[in-house]
Amino acid sequence: MFLMPPVKCVPALLLLISLAGSTSIFAHAQESAPAAQDGTSAASPEAQFAEARKLVQQGQYDQGLARLEDLEAKQPGLKGLSHELGICFYKKGDYLKAVEFLNKAQQENPKDTEAVQLTGLSYYLAGRPADAIPLLERVQGWYPSANVDASYVLGICYIQTKDYPGARKAFAKMYGVPADSAASYLFTARMLLRQDFEPPAEEYAREAAKIDPRLPLVHYLLGELYLFQSKIPEAIAEFQKELEINPGYAGVYYKLADADSRIEKYEDAEKLLQRSIWLDPTSTGPYILLGKVLEKKGETQLAVRALQRAISMDPNNAMPHHLLGQAYRDMGRTDDADRELKLAEQLQERQSAKP
Repeated sequence: MFLMPPVKCVPALLLLISLAGSTSIFAHAQESAPAAQDGTSAASPEAQFAEARKLVQQGQYDQGLARLEDLEAKQPGLKGLSHELGICFYKKGDYLKAVEFLNKAQQENPKDTEAVQLTGLSYYLAGRPADAIPLLERVQGWYPSANVDASYVLGICYIQTKDYPGARKAFAKMYGVPADSAASYLFTARMLLRQDFEPPAEEYAREAAKIDPRLPLVHYLLGELYLFQSKIPEAIAEFQKELEINPGYAGVYYKLADADSRIEKYEDAEKLLQRSIWLDPTSTGPYILLGKVLEKKGETQLAVRALQRAISMDPNNAMPHHLLGQAYRDMGRTDDADRELKLAEQLQERQSAKP
């Protein structure tokens, strides 16, 4: 079987998968085969379709498939059966098998728009974005206004096939901006960076900055990119440009503090982190970094307070527990240190075990 695409490229996809087959994935999908009506005998196809759907909705995919395959053996070619089997295999995660039956459903009923949509998504989830593109393009062409889910998945398919202009047009439609605008280049740069396509992400971010040098967040994105690449002077320069344009954005103070901390400018980093926290006290990142910076400055007690604050906000984050354990160890609080370090290890193992 083909490998699934990286998880990071599909933030909304788990929702799409959970909805598929029970309601339409996209806004205008047709309904699937009709549910059983009152008075329908238990042996009728409608009743068996309804029972199979119920089993699938409960996560009992093999049982649902067994019902449908039994019906296929008894009544081969039954209208609507390929559609139901395709949805069931899709929900089960057997995407290539889903494609087989969804293609049959389209042949049986060319107006089965849900089958078209699910076939496109199945190809995408099976790691075959080039096959998904024409189907998802059809979905886009059916309706005058963009459907966000359809545009997003189509844009990611374009990225995976390195058709960056196609991706830019899809994301422009998704966000309702002109395809050649600075915003469309910025959105595409962000998506490219999330997919680890760093060179084109930098190219598109620079193009956005060229079109509109004062576009909020474009210099921030470039700064993030350079920070990830450990190009600290370049990152600092971009974050400072962002501050001139967007001084009320807490994230830029946090990221600039991160850059300063990497070149051991701890006093500057601390001031920037305080400003970030004053603007947005709900984000844990600045508290965690502040704990690290204060520990480096030798202000361990203050570091402990910052890290405890981060843990109170996000108790399942392994990083502040690990840093707090180190701080306790420096203070000679061995039992507290061992507790926090052990908890950090457990949380990290739990996180690593997630699919």
